[in-house]
Amino acid sequence: MKILLDTHAFLWFLGGSSELSERAKTLIENPKYEKYISIASFWEIAIKSSLGKLTLDVPFAKLKTEVIKNNFQILPITFEDTLHLSALPFHHRDPFDRIIISQAKKNGLALVSRDSSFDPYDVNLLW
Repeated sequence: MKILLDTHAFLWFLGGSSELSERAKTLIENPKYEKYISIASFWEIAIKSSLGKLTLDVPFAKLKTEVIKNNFQILPITFEDTLHLSALPFHHRDPFDRIIISQAKKNGLALVSRDSSFDPYDVNLLW
């Protein structure tokens, strides 16, 4: 299985947060699964942490080290992702969430997220 972690799932996993469900933790820790983090998540983290809206357990500069250590792959945003995004209905307006949803759908990835606003998008949500 290939999974894409939503930003909060990625941060909660790194921080060992009890907010992360046991199922999500088990999925992320399973070495048989390919695990992806969208570059959009790093963009979101950078913006929110620089604005003081997000406090990180790990310095931003060390996030790439954590990605490598945990065998995650960084998923770039392609033109095709934005093309898919342009046709996505507006059930949700958060631009970071919308591109992550688009990437999951376009690339056939299950999305690890607690965000119930993703439900109308017919994406394979795991939590």
